[in-house]
Amino acid sequence: LGLTGACRHQTFAAFLDDMDSGAALGLFSVWRKVIMGSRLAANFAADAAGYDFDAAPRSRCRFTAWAAVFAMAFFAGLVAWFDYDAAQAQAPVAIELVLAVDTSLSVDDDEFALQMKGIARAFRTPEIIALIGQRQGVAVTLIQWSSEVDPRFVIPWQLLHEPTTILAFADRVDQTTREPSHGFTAMGGAVDFAIELIANNPFAGRDLKIDISADGRNNTGPTPAAAWQRANTLGIVINGLPILIDTFNLDTYFRENVITGPGAFVEIATDYDDFARVFLRKLRRELTSFVSRNGHAPDMPLFASRQSLQ
Repeated sequence: LGLTGACRHQTFAAFLDDMDSGAALGLFSVWRKVIMGSRLAANFAADAAGYDFDAAPRSRCRFTAWAAVFAMAFFAGLVAWFDYDAAQAQAPVAIELVLAVDTSLSVDDDEFALQMKGIARAFRTPEIIALIGQRQGVAVTLIQWSSEVDPRFVIPWQLLHEPTTILAFADRVDQTTREPSHGFTAMGGAVDFAIELIANNPFAGRDLKIDISADGRNNTGPTPAAAWQRANTLGIVINGLPILIDTFNLDTYFRENVITGPGAFVEIATDYDDFARVFLRKLRRELTSFVSRNGHAPDMPLFASRQSLQ
């Protein structure tokens, strides 16, 4: 293919370059990648051999140049094929968990630090390390949210499966820098962002969960309930951790307007000093067997695939 693209059908590469991306799906996308990679490799090999395909007449093609081109094109094709497979493969894990932490204007720096230290401490707890070790991998990420989510302050997805990776994640949480905007409480926007993180990641989780904490109600942007349909379609469970400092009935607000999905629950912190204790209890529940609100363990429903939402 690289040979043909370089020596005979130079316009074919231009055709591929102009192709609409929507047409490059499935197996055809593999071949397009192979052809383009082979074309680049063919040109590279020809340059290395000092051979000009464009300027030289076809009759002057030498065996050595053809052999070099073919070898490089074949190699590029294999690389492109395996690169495609790696890009499409998703690592199976037991849980995908997004930790969504409130850093809005109502949260001061000391309270932010208490949240980070509480989360880090929970992941260092021997019980949690043991629970994660019993699962077939737990993928976790952490976002800070206020009026919006700044991707620069997101802890990317980490695959936790043994003490080294778990403790490394805890250290990263402990050392994370606060997002500086101190905006409003856009809880719905945070949920939307978390859904996108789950819908577009390299993992295939059996359980998909968002763990959102806040010390106040949503006061800007879409409501958390506006994201329920998409979360439910994808099979994402949203659990809540309200921090009861000065918002009346915040726990009720969470139950009625934030959490959703089979077995969704609320764990209540009375203040920020109570956050670490409650987060540990909440994380334990996230990592243990599925239990519904009424205490039973019904069959899990069949959810739509990620592709239906992308």
